[in-house]
Amino acid sequence: MESTMPHIALLASPGMGHLIPVLELAQRLVSHQSFKVTLFVVSTDHASITNTQLLQSLADSDDDGDLLDIVLVPFVDVSDIVGPGVSFVDQIVVAVLRSLPFLKTEISKMESPPSALVVDMFGTSALGIADDFNMLKFVFVTSNARLFSVMLCTPEMDRKEIDEHVKNQTPLNIPGCKPLKFEDTFEVFFMDPSGPSYQGFIDAVIKMSLSDGILVNTWDELEPFSLKALKETKKAPIYPVGPLVRPTKKSVLCNEIIDWLDKQPKESVIYVSFGSGGTLSTQQVIELAWGLELSQQRFVWVARPPIENDAAGNFLALGNGSDGTLNYLPEGFSARTQDLGLVIPMWAPQVEILSHPSIGGFLTHGGWNSALESIINGVPMIVWPLYSEQKMNADILTEDIGASIRVTMKPDRVVGREEIRSMVSKIMIDHEGRNIRTRIKELKNSATKAVVEGGSSYTSLSQLAEICIQRLKTKAYGA
Repeated sequence: MESTMPHIALLASPGMGHLIPVLELAQRLVSHQSFKVTLFVVSTDHASITNTQLLQSLADSDDDGDLLDIVLVPFVDVSDIVGPGVSFVDQIVVAVLRSLPFLKTEISKMESPPSALVVDMFGTSALGIADDFNMLKFVFVTSNARLFSVMLCTPEMDRKEIDEHVKNQTPLNIPGCKPLKFEDTFEVFFMDPSGPSYQGFIDAVIKMSLSDGILVNTWDELEPFSLKALKETKKAPIYPVGPLVRPTKKSVLCNEIIDWLDKQPKESVIYVSFGSGGTLSTQQVIELAWGLELSQQRFVWVARPPIENDAAGNFLALGNGSDGTLNYLPEGFSARTQDLGLVIPMWAPQVEILSHPSIGGFLTHGGWNSALESIINGVPMIVWPLYSEQKMNADILTEDIGASIRVTMKPDRVVGREEIRSMVSKIMIDHEGRNIRTRIKELKNSATKAVVEGGSSYTSLSQLAEICIQRLKTKAYGA
């Protein structure tokens, strides 16, 4: 006999950037809707399994832990496809594909099968399992509405317009949205249109458009025009449910950092981090170090070891590659800045840092999770995009909502120390930085209102929950 409690299965693809918002969605469904949630987590290396176990311990400590079951999919080996021309996106897609037999077996063993399956953008290959078990199928876009608008219209675009956009660097028209500038363009447009990666992307987008709904990690007040454009496509229903980010929880791993921040004046420290996967070249790390030193602003810097020619070099290798030494920094840097800043070799508790009152700025790669974490803590940003849709994010954050300034990026260009010094000073002490600080506090208030009862995202998630409840009732009566 099936349970009368709504049950949803979620699938998180590899990478903390996907796992974190999916976990928060799971917790939101449990705490706000009293759903039973089973979260399947796909991992491609043992280090990332360690990270999922950390998140599991956070979930287990929650008062509603009995309703959230986290299932770690057995380690997926993708080493056979690693090599030149194989992107981390290709590896993620293959990892999910190889996890499907386990996922199907686990669902088949459940006494009360889920009423719905929610996958992220890299998990569309799992949507067929929803059909096998007569489940509703949803896609969770862990990024923003503007990115998904571009994705959704790509299969119907005139290929000549895309080619002209790439070749002549002209803006690309996106229905309902402002034109996409070449410097902010989507990496998919550079793919061979007859190649397997591009065709796989198109297939995934078509599957998304045929789903029962799209959840987006944004809210009505942040992206009104992009959300309006998505809804006007008349394809899958759109549910803005964000911001879904990690809550602030004191970590036993960050005492040294927090103790140091406690001694600094209010809004006097800039936090520097390029996310869980972003990396810089050796030369760029050196210039960044000099720029921070020359700015004479207090800083906390997550300084990962450099990797040449691969800005996403750490995306699927969390926690690897460092013995804790900082020999890649300029000679004497640590000694000269010991009273000015704190350098962390690999990992730092980002939410705890951004929520600290001494933080006054955030130099970030512009990943959507990091951007949302900065917004909900009212911290102005310097956006330094590295890969994927981060250039598009930078345009949203800088031009559309006024939450940041932006590093000017060009191919093979190293951002110099003087430019870095200038940007840090601008965001921390100049008039422009003060204006951005005022604006981002307005966005913080907007984000807070969106997710509480009566807010736009709370209401949107409640609508989706009601659809799942109705499906459960239909199955119970055998209709």
